[in-house]
Amino acid sequence: MSDEGLATPEAASADDDWAAAMAEQASTAAVAPAEQPQVAAKMFEQFAPAGNHGHANDINMILDIPVQITVELGRTRIPIKHILQLAQGSVVELDGMAGEPMDVLVNGCLIAQGEVVVVNEKFGIRLTDIVTPSERIRKLNR
Repeated sequence: MSDEGLATPEAASADDDWAAAMAEQASTAAVAPAEQPQVAAKMFEQFAPAGNHGHANDINMILDIPVQITVELGRTRIPIKHILQLAQGSVVELDGMAGEPMDVLVNGCLIAQGEVVVVNEKFGIRLTDIVTPSERIRKLNR
């Protein structure tokens, strides 16, 4: 290869480094298959969950994990100046309509909808529609 087309000695050095790397790669590729080290395939053992007594889906492991359940009546956006003007008896308008189902969220993820009920002077929610796992996954992928 001629160095006539190269303008600087640095370019010639870079070209020489490139040529050396290409030559090294060609010499390694030319090694006969018999000379290359043989690599044996490793078989991995199947992991079995410890202490589950043969139950693959033991739900008892997760029964004590706390989750936060929230019921949303609706949402709204108001400027801080209006929040500072709120007083006892003020009404905040929400985007939900009266009679609409309320959203039931677990850790911020919609899992069901329901209607408000009062039992022994306490509020509750009667679930009317449960979101299927496939619908929840589809919403997460959006």
